[in-house]
Amino acid sequence: MPNNSPTAEGRRRSLTSNWPVGRRLRAVLLIPVLVALVLGGVRVKRSVDTWQDADDAVRVAELVQTANKYASDAINERDVSVIPLLREKRTSDTVVQARRTTDADAAAFGRAVARMPKTSGLLRRVQLVRNGESQLGTVRANAFTAGMSGVRTEESYHAVQHPLMELSNELGYGSSNRTSFGRTLYAVSLTQATESLIRSIGTHLLVEDRAGLAAGELESQLASFRSYAYLQQVGLQEYAGAGTAEDMARLRQALAAAEARGEQQQAAAAAKAAAAGRPYVSPPPMADMITEIAAGKPVGELATKGVTPESFFAASTLGFDAYRSVQVGLTDAALASAQDIADDARRDAITNAALVLAAVLAAFLLASWVARTMSTGMRRLSASAIEIAGKRLPGLIHQMAQPDADPVDTRVTPIPIDTTDEIGEVARAFDHVHREAVRLAAEQALLRGNINAIFTNLSRRNQSLIERQIALITSLEDNEADPEQLENLFRLDHLATRVRRNGENLLVLGGEKPAQAWDQPLPLVDVVRAASSEVEQYERIQFSGLPEVQIQGRAVTDLVHLLAELMENATAFSSPRSEVRVTAIRLPDGRIMVEIHDEGIGLAADDFAMINHKLANPPTVDVGISQHMGLFVVGRLAERHGIRVQLRPSGERSGTTSLVMLPDTLTHRSPDARPDSDTLTLARITNVPQSRHADVMASLGGGSDSGDAFSDYEAWQDESAGTGPVAEPPPAAESSPAAARPRPLPRRASGSRGRRSR
Repeated sequence: MPNNSPTAEGRRRSLTSNWPVGRRLRAVLLIPVLVALVLGGVRVKRSVDTWQDADDAVRVAELVQTANKYASDAINERDVSVIPLLREKRTSDTVVQARRTTDADAAAFGRAVARMPKTSGLLRRVQLVRNGESQLGTVRANAFTAGMSGVRTEESYHAVQHPLMELSNELGYGSSNRTSFGRTLYAVSLTQATESLIRSIGTHLLVEDRAGLAAGELESQLASFRSYAYLQQVGLQEYAGAGTAEDMARLRQALAAAEARGEQQQAAAAAKAAAAGRPYVSPPPMADMITEIAAGKPVGELATKGVTPESFFAASTLGFDAYRSVQVGLTDAALASAQDIADDARRDAITNAALVLAAVLAAFLLASWVARTMSTGMRRLSASAIEIAGKRLPGLIHQMAQPDADPVDTRVTPIPIDTTDEIGEVARAFDHVHREAVRLAAEQALLRGNINAIFTNLSRRNQSLIERQIALITSLEDNEADPEQLENLFRLDHLATRVRRNGENLLVLGGEKPAQAWDQPLPLVDVVRAASSEVEQYERIQFSGLPEVQIQGRAVTDLVHLLAELMENATAFSSPRSEVRVTAIRLPDGRIMVEIHDEGIGLAADDFAMINHKLANPPTVDVGISQHMGLFVVGRLAERHGIRVQLRPSGERSGTTSLVMLPDTLTHRSPDARPDSDTLTLARITNVPQSRHADVMASLGGGSDSGDAFSDYEAWQDESAGTGPVAEPPPAAESSPAAARPRPLPRRASGSRGRRSR
């Protein structure tokens, strides 16, 4: 069978069923916007990734550029040092300058390493370079000595040069074939390296005294020379196979330029020899010189053919520089290509991001405009409804609920929407609901007024009868001599007084003020006595420390009623064998704090919070008033005169303390009264400690300082001997029942017996 429960309906309800119309419209328009945003974001992400890759390629190209220069200068250092080192000129300027150049290249390479991308391949290759660099110092110290033969010296530089040359394999970003680009650069670097070894070993063979060589050393040098000559051809073939036509044209152009410079050098040397009157033998081509030297012919024979250390080194240097120029051209082209790609990628990323943001912003603006044009009326309707429900209607009801309120204008202002569409129809319907709510509120206010009139009428009717009853009881008391009968009459008198106070409570509930009021100030002690005289168990009430202050006549009647209610609660909800203590102190600002302490079972923290809230904000008369009538009456009386009443846990033992703060507008000191010790003591206090009451309230979650007038008063109590005025004699101090009854005060017009909820 179908499930029609509210839970099932809630599960079937759409996710957007509670969304406002504006949000739904934005959601509909947001879907294509999100799709465009995702696609644009993917494009921007690709552009940013390309930019990052190109930027990494730029730093790799810079690294390879510095590495190739470092490698070229390192092997050039070896080549130019051959002749000076073999001739024992280890401090030659040529050697020092060559090594200084290599060291500067090493520092530049270190800076490039710090900027390079930290990929595993680059880190591995750089570590190989560092391993080779660690041997460079030993090679320099032992080069061309007995500890390191010539070929071994020349090949030792390979530990530094070859790892640097291998970094070329990391180039080629943006080219059509990255592997081919790396092979091309590696091939020309290999050709340059072999050219350098040919130059170094060939110069060594032409300079060194062959007679002093160890057995087999010359053959070893010649074998290495021939091997590197062959390896040079392999490098050139590798370059031709990996390079493009443009790369081959660059190589041919560099070799042609080197050949032209060689011819110029030979012409200059011939002219110089002719000017000096020396014979000049033109050296053969480089390939022929390599063949002659590789054949192992003596140095003298080679010199007759123009193959000297100077001519061979100069010719080999031309090839070395040609290969180096090709190498530099390739690295520069790679760096320029990477920089161009990085610039394009950066420009594309910025452009794409700007276009995507602009498109998204335009879409959102369009969506907001469409949603705003369609939901403006609904927002105005919602705002007006919220204002009516949350401010105007509650305010109107509150005005009607006041017992002495002036006539209230019940006319309803329509919602400012004059369209004829569905939104306008809803606005008119809400206006109708508003009028009905105001009408019902007016009827309820009229009903409350009638109830208050009933309360007042019933109270007025009973008051005269109760007054006559009290007068009759008083007359019987005056003429009665039997103590037992007199005691019974006293009890009957108090019962009648309590009945009268219940009737006066009806006047307070009805919003009526006392029909009679004092026209002269009355001492506080008399007010307290009058309040205690209306309590059935008045003999348990003990009061002391009451300052000599006068209470304004207009507040005497209500204050007696208020204190009587609190004292009645204190006696009713504490042990019959315990005392109820009433004390009062004057605060430095002129206010009076009256405290009523009982030793009852006390209240829970939630009950304290609820009762204090009702005391501070007396509710409207309803069914719940019957459970807390006394507290409601106390709150109404306190609100009438600006008195603050609050209940707190007793700080010394179990029970409750009722605090009554009388404002300085209700009190003033008697003209002939001496300064009471409480006030003098308070004036001397500068640092007030925390009270025990504050600790109790903190344990209940209220904190030690509520921010009101009650926050610091407990530290000013006059409990110690000699600090307060002489205590008033307790009401039950006399021996006879007649004497035990407090002296009567003029009759009040209001009072009630309260009931405390424990």
